[in-house]
Parts: sequence; C-alpha cells; structure tokens
Amino acid sequence: MFTNSAELYDVVYSWKDYTGESQQVHELITAHLRSSGNTLLDVACGTGKHLEHLRDHYVVEGVDLDEGLMAIARKRLPNVPLHQGDMCGFDLGKQFDTVTCLFSSIGYTGSVERLNRAVASMARHLKPGGVLVFEAWLSPEVYHANVVRSLCVEEGGMHVARVVHSGQEGRMSVMDFHYLVGTAEGVEHVTELHELFLFTEAEYLAACEAAGLMAIIDEQGISGRGLYIGAKPL
Repeated sequence: MFTNSAELYDVVYSWKDYTGESQQVHELITAHLRSSGNTLLDVACGTGKHLEHLRDHYVVEGVDLDEGLMAIARKRLPNVPLHQGDMCGFDLGKQFDTVTCLFSSIGYTGSVERLNRAVASMARHLKPGGVLVFEAWLSPEVYHANVVRSLCVEEGGMHVARVVHSGQEGRMSVMDFHYLVGTAEGVEHVTELHELFLFTEAEYLAACEAAGLMAIIDEQGISGRGLYIGAKPL
C-alpha cells in the first residue's frame, strides 16, 4: 500500500496529533474495559506513532501488512514486538485486553466480507471483558469524489508536496497520490493508488455483532470520522 512512500509517511503526517489522539483512545478504553490487564495490540500500526504514546499506559504490540512502514516502527520501538500480518486473517496465538485499529485503516479491507473477517480476527485476539476500538473510514454519505487536495511540508531538509485526487468506483474510494520529493540530491516524483471501501454504519455494527462484540459508536472520534467501541462479554 505504501510501497513507494513509506519513508515519506511521517513527514507527510507530521501535522497529526498522535499524542492527543492516543490520550483520547486511552480514556475510551478506560471507560469500557472490563478485563483486568493492560495489554494492547495495535492493528495496522504503521510507523508506530500511536504505539509510541500508548505504551505509556499499556504493554503494547503491533501488527501491520506493510513491511516498509514496519521497518520504521521497529527503529522507533526497538523493544516492542511487531508482527507482519493481514488484519483479515492474522493469528498471534495470544489475546489482549485491548485491540485498536486507527487512522481509518479498516477501510483497506476493501469489501464487506473482508471487513467481517478483520473484525472477527481482532475479536479473537481479545480477552473476555476486553475492548476493540477501531476508527471508521468515510461513509458513502459523506465521501466526495472528484476532489483535489494538496499539502506541502518540510522536515530535516526534505521538502514534500503531495497532491491527491479522490475518485470513486462503485463503493470504493480511489485516491491517486502524487508526491514531489525534493532533497539536496534533486527532485523525485512518486505516485501511489490507494483504495478504501466506503462502509456504512450498519455494516460496521453488523461486523461487530457477528464477531460477538457489543458495539457503541463515538460519532466524532479522534479525527471526525467516528470510532467504534466493541466490548467482548466476560
């Protein structure tokens, strides 16, 4: 997914308030957790920026499909167990008090069937009384196709200009990313195509119910896209 841009990821998202988001997630977990431990698994952990803060409260581990992002996470978190795996079918052979899946990574599942598999996989990794917290991607009602957005950032001598065209094919949002990356060595043009499925609220809730979780919705969440909190019965 981030094959061409892993090394740009933290620069492009340097505006993101990982500290504040992690604190909000911690407060939600505290309000809903019924198991007695403090272990946490972050699914689609990316470069480990949320884990960097969540480990202040939990014994943490991470899992991600993208090896490029995980290589960065391993440098950031050398003592944290990080596992390569697909959120739709990973099996770590253990359970956690909390499982998180943030920054709308759930949208990359790509279909209702794979959404159900992903939520089931995450639920299997929860202890009784544990809680799943995942951040929604945009719904069909609020997603706008044929929109262009841009940003420019600079960090450590690297200048990055990103332009994104947001398209749509059926229920799939299709983001065409173009990066201009300037360093002392020159300027490079990098492209990537990202596809995220536009799930409905009912589909998210049905996935939680099918996985045996009692779900509620935080409509605002940590970024305005909403959070789903699924509690596993004791």
